[in-house]
Amino acid sequence: MNKPLILIVEDDTSIKNLITTTLKAHDYRYLTAGNGGDAILEASSHNPDIVLLDLGLPDMDGIEVIKKIRTWTSMPIIVISARSEDTDKIDALDAGADDYLTKPFSVEELLARLRVIQRRLIMMQNGSLAEASVFTNGKLHIDYAAGCAFLGGQELHLTPIEYKLLCLLSKNMGKVLTHTFITQNIWGSSWDNDVASLRVFMATLRKKLEQGEDSPQYIQTHIGIGYRMLKVK
Repeated sequence: MNKPLILIVEDDTSIKNLITTTLKAHDYRYLTAGNGGDAILEASSHNPDIVLLDLGLPDMDGIEVIKKIRTWTSMPIIVISARSEDTDKIDALDAGADDYLTKPFSVEELLARLRVIQRRLIMMQNGSLAEASVFTNGKLHIDYAAGCAFLGGQELHLTPIEYKLLCLLSKNMGKVLTHTFITQNIWGSSWDNDVASLRVFMATLRKKLEQGEDSPQYIQTHIGIGYRMLKVK
């Protein structure tokens, strides 16, 4: 797969230069936009593979850019913003962002986030995760058609809610799913007691997936925001 085309939406020249220099050094192709209007135009005209989006743009809030892009495409969007409050992250993720990187950030972390997105793009090209009949991640195997999951060849004894959570996470691997997104997909609502129940079910699911001190981490908790399934070798 060729290096993806990345749209950088950033009005701060120093940060834009840092990102473009980093991408150029790693042979990424890129476009730039300095405001929301240009970002929407570039996204619709060039159909980039990934968008790196600042929220504090001069003409409109980045959340609005996310919402407009999501009206026609599911291209991955990584927010890069100085806004560090959980509410800001939740708003961006609920609007349709795939990931959130807080300024100041290291170029190594940015490249790592891009690699995660690239793996998702490759898997989408090879067949949608949501439509695949079998999902594999490390020693975890899910047979969607049969409705069962295995870890290291041994069937996992999951409750119906745990299995639904596992499927939802696996079909969005690498993407941070907010509490609201998960509870609405699992229970059809997002009340406080649903979030409390989610934490309980997620804790029991992790115990079944991550057995022992040497077990790899399959599920990453983003405190106050949600959960993400990690790619395991």
